Amino acid sequence: MGWADRPLGGVIVGVAMNEQPKDEGIVLTEAQKRTRRSRSIAIALVLAALVVLFYAMTLVKGPIVLIRPI
Repeated sequence: MGWADRPLGGVIVGVAMNEQPKDEGIVLTEAQKRTRRSRSIAIALVLAALVVLFYAMTLVKGPIVLIRPI
């Protein structure tokens, strides 16, 4: 139990469900993690500011935007 044997492209593949991957990949330093987090927060703030700007512009223009020649 715990093994999934399933043909994949004609090849039998066995993978244990509770096995952790042996390759850890790229491991970030604490400084890189902080930089990534601050960059993500900055992007989120810019996106939030754009949402607020578009919402405010919609309120300022009002329903006149819908009255236009086709």
